Amino acid sequence: MPELTEGTTFRDEDWYGEEIIDRRFVDCEFHRVDLTEALTRGAVFTGCTFGNVSFNASRHVDSAFTRCVFRRCNLFEAEFTGCKLVGSTFTECDLRPLVVDGGDWSFVALPGADLRGVRVTALRMREADLTGADLTGATVTGVDLSGASLHGVRLVRADLRGSDLTALDPTRVERTGAILDVEQAMVIAQTLGFELG
Repeated sequence: MPELTEGTTFRDEDWYGEEIIDRRFVDCEFHRVDLTEALTRGAVFTGCTFGNVSFNASRHVDSAFTRCVFRRCNLFEAEFTGCKLVGSTFTECDLRPLVVDGGDWSFVALPGADLRGVRVTALRMREADLTGADLTGATVTGVDLSGASLHGVRLVRADLRGSDLTALDPTRVERTGAILDVEQAMVIAQTLGFELG
């Protein structure tokens, strides 16, 4: 059984380069913890709060951060592979450059997030809140954005090929130079009322 830590508060701790393997944290708080270059693998964080935590160059593999709160955290060059972040929220976080490959980030709240140039591939982001987020120059390919809140999103020069854009109203986003595949272009044309022949 994974080691369980419940209801604990961690403050001003140095976890630089730590390997957090197959551990569970439930309702824990992390404040000013240094997780720079740390690795989580198979770790589970449920209902945890991260405040002013440094995730710089950290790597997360097959880990879960469900219903977690991230406030003023730094995720510079952080990588998430096959991770589950369902229902988590990010507020005033530095998220660039971020790499996310696979996993489930459904119901994640990233309103107004600066996501310029991030790389997000093969990810489920159903009903995620990306209201007003800036995805300028981002790679968002093969991402399930069905039901997502995309009002006011900046998609300038973003690569969106293979992503589900059925929730996108192209008249309410900035989209100059955004890259689509043919199937997506047809869906958006139909959204705008065009009949394809």
